[in-house]
Amino acid sequence: MAKQIVIVEDEPAIRDNYTEMLTRQGYQVNAYATKRDAENAFRQSIPDLVLLDIGLGDEIEGGFELCRQLRQKSETLPIIFLTARDNDFDTISGLRLGADDYLTKDISLPHLSARISALFRRVKAIDNKPQDEKLIMVSQLQINLERLEIKWQETNVDLSLTEFWMVHSLVRHPGHVKSREQLMDDASTVVDDSTITSHIKRIRQKFSLIEKEFDCIETIYGAGYRWRCH
Repeated sequence: MAKQIVIVEDEPAIRDNYTEMLTRQGYQVNAYATKRDAENAFRQSIPDLVLLDIGLGDEIEGGFELCRQLRQKSETLPIIFLTARDNDFDTISGLRLGADDYLTKDISLPHLSARISALFRRVKAIDNKPQDEKLIMVSQLQINLERLEIKWQETNVDLSLTEFWMVHSLVRHPGHVKSREQLMDDASTVVDDSTITSHIKRIRQKFSLIEKEFDCIETIYGAGYRWRCH
């Protein structure tokens, strides 16, 4: 069955271009121009991936609100912001809301397609793992690769898909330093150093909601990060 992608974009020409390109690649695509239309669609069903613009008509941050709503419905739904707003504040805001990627509209269609494919590959890779590799336990951490679920002290940690794979990357080899480039590779994303820092900060905050003194992710200045709880 074809993967379902929803595009929320208020500019007709851009919306049509993305829809045509992704449809040609075999995806089932539904496109909406307004926040309200998208909300109505998401009440009926959740797709496999969502592309969001931030400004939607008169709602200058409508995409941010949709991202917030979607992340409440699904912790692992791949969400990509695709917007003309190219500044650090909006990028960090989008990632803090749980988006997996933040792209600007000057990205080429082939590059966009590659980023979408990378997100889908992350999920597909899990299905190809032997059953005994789908559950990882380190210290008080449990990673369920089949469900894309992480628990700390038996409590679910609400991570986005990108955050999930960053934690997975760190935990696979506790005590080993992972550079920012390695974390990007393992999470199938390409962002700048400040965005990686924002992701790590958000991950720490989510674990701290469960254990106030959580300190298993160590910053190695100039080198990267490591998981230090064995």
